[in-house]
Amino acid sequence: MMNFLDRLIKCLNQALMILAGAALFGIVLITVGNIWMRLIWAPIKGSVELIGFLGAVAAAFALGFSQMKNVHIAVDALTAQFSKKMQHALKIVNALIGAVFFSVAGWQLVRWGNTLRRTGELTETLRIIYHPIVYAVAFGCFLIALVLAVEMLKATCPAPKDH
Repeated sequence: MMNFLDRLIKCLNQALMILAGAALFGIVLITVGNIWMRLIWAPIKGSVELIGFLGAVAAAFALGFSQMKNVHIAVDALTAQFSKKMQHALKIVNALIGAVFFSVAGWQLVRWGNTLRRTGELTETLRIIYHPIVYAVAFGCFLIALVLAVEMLKATCPAPKDH
């Protein structure tokens, strides 16, 4: 079961990282295009909305991959002084708190997305529906919650060693 979860998480996070990279590339294109358009005529209409959407997607979709690869910023000046056993216990507690936090954040985003969908809320300038973006960010939150939950399970129930 754990191997299946590991493969699923890795596959999903790799796919989301590709989408996050595409969103980041979109931000660059819109920003550069906006600069050129200001020089020639007028800025791109709705560029702030589009960059905001793409930034939210890029950040949310990169969360799980960053956690999985352990490439986020960590300040361990205090915890480095603790025993290995205490550091291990803190890792488990941190993963649990993080999994709960991102699960609640994802759940609240889904609730907000449902409200936006029900009310037909549109962006101000381009009049785009934006509940799909909220759902996408919620998915990124749920995925990092899953990554953290699996990390916690691995830390509390290590895999049996081969003889």
